[in-house]
Amino acid sequence: MTTPAEKVAQDKGRDDTDLRNVDVNEQDMSDRVNNRTLRPNSPAFQKFMTTSWQAQEPDMEPLESSRFIGRRLEELGRRFPGERLVIPAGDFKTRNNDNDYAFRPDTTFAYYTGLGEDFEPGSVLVLEPVAPDSEEAGAGRTHTPELFVHPRADQSTSDYYRSSQYGEYWVGPRAGLKELSVMTGIPTRDIASFPDAIAKDLGPDDGAVRIRVIRTADTEVCSQVEAARKASGIGGPDRNQAADEKLEEFTSEARMIKDSYEVGEMRKAIAATKDGFDKILTRLPQVVGKPRSERMLEGVFNANAREEGNDVGYGSIIASGSHAPVLHWMRNNGTVKEGDLLLIDAGVEVNSLYTADITRTFPVGGTFSPLQKRIYETVLKAQLAGFEAAKPGATYSDIHHAVMRVLAETLHEWGILKVSVEESLSPEGQQHRRWHACGCAHHLGLDVHDCAEARYESYQGAPITPGMIFTIEPGLYFKENDLLVPPEFRGIGVRIEDDVLMTEDGPEWLSAAIPKTVEDVQEWMARQATQSGQDRD
Repeated sequence: MTTPAEKVAQDKGRDDTDLRNVDVNEQDMSDRVNNRTLRPNSPAFQKFMTTSWQAQEPDMEPLESSRFIGRRLEELGRRFPGERLVIPAGDFKTRNNDNDYAFRPDTTFAYYTGLGEDFEPGSVLVLEPVAPDSEEAGAGRTHTPELFVHPRADQSTSDYYRSSQYGEYWVGPRAGLKELSVMTGIPTRDIASFPDAIAKDLGPDDGAVRIRVIRTADTEVCSQVEAARKASGIGGPDRNQAADEKLEEFTSEARMIKDSYEVGEMRKAIAATKDGFDKILTRLPQVVGKPRSERMLEGVFNANAREEGNDVGYGSIIASGSHAPVLHWMRNNGTVKEGDLLLIDAGVEVNSLYTADITRTFPVGGTFSPLQKRIYETVLKAQLAGFEAAKPGATYSDIHHAVMRVLAETLHEWGILKVSVEESLSPEGQQHRRWHACGCAHHLGLDVHDCAEARYESYQGAPITPGMIFTIEPGLYFKENDLLVPPEFRGIGVRIEDDVLMTEDGPEWLSAAIPKTVEDVQEWMARQATQSGQDRD
């Protein structure tokens, strides 16, 4: 009988290769073999690969975020006393075949560990409830945190060369139990002990431990939690899901008020985003009229995001001409043409995973036409009205209504909005929203649409309080096929978006250094165009 490995050798014409001692997983024992598994696996090779390597110790220090983690964990524990809380980082996700997306930890995990970048795929944070009669309980503590992580697959292990996801032969030195504990200040345990740890003392009776999990982060971890619940007789699927959703809701709302570390990281993200816009404008004169020039500019911004941070915080929108009124234009495959407007909505995510969210609209030739200027200044006026409405104690609805009134009044003055302003602004009307169908403000932080699982009454209907960071992003979007606007308006889209910190003294433009008046934008473009000429020289 021909083995799968031998069949591969025959099919590939590799008669001179002995494939009897190769590493072929049982799941690949079929007529089709995953060729990445065809690695030497003889005893001699195994011994050879685990000897004569110099140790490589990653040099890890406490993260700046670790000073803030204790308070966050304490507040979370007080909300769910006596319950085991499971917060996964998530794991690698397949992009195609054997190619994974770059790992980015789940936002809730990042918030409660302070870990960013790609340190901890497959890890899980667990808040373990303390015994009521314990010393910790006497000191006012409700939980002890534990971080379950993969041990290092260093040169002393066979996984060093066998595991393409964790083996340091493949991925380089990485943080393990000791290193992650130093970085976060959280005690660590081997991930292999996780299933037993979460099942301990579970039950439906009084005094037994209940368990909640962030369901959306890691399906495998969620399945393990559900199995432990079922074995212990805890609730049913609907009841358990409702309990988990309460955990996710609380952790989302907890992120609404940013501490000083988070504000500092947001300032870094905005500064890096400004640099990205600078570089786009420097490149702009060189790409005008070239096919797929939107994508050329996207590449400039995204490269800057990798240079100065972790990545982009979301898919960059580079929308020129008739693409600008498309709210989520992300194909970025159009041609940037002289005389058009160029709408760029982009943000850098720094290594801590906090992201900026900035939109600017530029005249490709460097100067706004009279009509482009009219539309642009209307949007800017609406944004300033939203900013003035954003006072401590105001709500997102107050910002929204201030923005919409400016837009509705101007559309009416232009003769585009045929009904009265008051009729359009009424809940029964809303006709002006044809040209601004999206929201105009949202929380910002670890996610570009941060705190999205919060309750409506804690988000849209709640007072804006000091420490909140949010966007104000009005726009006017005239689709090229919109027969209700004059022909000269069709295919024009303008959005202006900035990031705002609410302070005790009122709102602060965090992105004030990024020009946005007509005159300042034109001067900015001229300055960067001069830089472009110098670069070519």
